[in-house]
Amino acid sequence: MQRLRLYVDANYASPYAMSVFVVLRERALDFDIVTLDLGAGAHHSAEFARLSLTHRVPTLIDGTFALSESSAITEYLDERYPGPGLYPQDMQAKARARQLQAWLRSDLVPIREERPTFVIFYGPSSEPLSATAIAAAERLFGAIDALLPVGAENLFGSWSIVDTDVALMLNRLVMNGDAVPQRLADYARKQWQRPTVQLWAKMNRPPRQ
Repeated sequence: MQRLRLYVDANYASPYAMSVFVVLRERALDFDIVTLDLGAGAHHSAEFARLSLTHRVPTLIDGTFALSESSAITEYLDERYPGPGLYPQDMQAKARARQLQAWLRSDLVPIREERPTFVIFYGPSSEPLSATAIAAAERLFGAIDALLPVGAENLFGSWSIVDTDVALMLNRLVMNGDAVPQRLADYARKQWQRPTVQLWAKMNRPPRQ
């Protein structure tokens, strides 16, 4: 069988590439990583355009099939390759998990702009959060606080890839020293210690340009 191939950003800073990487490691799948210099526009090259419909990372190549958009990739891997569930088994919990993934990718823009993942992988920002970012953070805290059972390590009982995605969003703030409710900060730090997450965290990154 041909090895899977995963295209990611050269800085290993994309939260979406990280999500797919963690899933591949959780499933113990053999795959090769190909990095693209997004700053130089490598994702818009004609060669990559032939592989990725959206010209985005991550893009997964499985034989002759190419797929981009991280949540689509993680759902595909969950169904394509047998192993422990990457999503909750209960139908409604799974729907909630997918809702969270979509929300993290489409909303909370002020957090993503003012606390890009570079603050996690390269060092914190000294700029204070704007009022709009603080408001977005409060919405994030309210949603996760309502979903995370008291005393639980995971959102839906067993670990799911959504725990990794949520923890990364929280860690944009936690690791930057911004105010985060203690139990949510503890949850985010605990999730960050997962071995497959640490493999990504410890990638050899080039200096930030």
